[in-house]
Amino acid sequence: MRILGIDPGYAIVGYGVLDYVSGRFSVVGFGAVTTPADLPFEKRLKMIYEDITEIIETYKPDEMGIEKLFFNTNEKTAIDVAQARGVTLLPAIMRNIPIYEYTPLQVKSSIVGYGRAEKKQVQEMTKTMLHLKEVPKPDDTADAVAIAITHGLSINTRRIIGAAK
Repeated sequence: MRILGIDPGYAIVGYGVLDYVSGRFSVVGFGAVTTPADLPFEKRLKMIYEDITEIIETYKPDEMGIEKLFFNTNEKTAIDVAQARGVTLLPAIMRNIPIYEYTPLQVKSSIVGYGRAEKKQVQEMTKTMLHLKEVPKPDDTADAVAIAITHGLSINTRRIIGAAK
């Protein structure tokens, strides 16, 4: 199974593409879609949509995992990120790619085993799990790769639970 992990945003959208076969991950690619701060917001959204479309066309993922949004402070930022998240999801929706959401707590728990783990711990464990020489940069990319791992691990768990019935 090929998994596309996404850490949504409008300045930076991190992505990670992993193959998950027989309980093993292999890195296919990762990176970030970045938009210039001086670009009008609607043009930034268009840029995100086009770049995510290209990523999906290039890597042809079977499923997508994306971070679930949670904001409790800045309403304007939350709305802008939600709009960017929408245009990030649209290319997958249009191609009937199943989408799964994961909270930061779920990602930390699946990668480190502790829902209150520090970001650095998650990054180091991601690096170790994938046998990478260094943590993917920027942080949004590392987060996206961790989301892809979380999705792969949750699929495996669901299959084991499903098989036990």
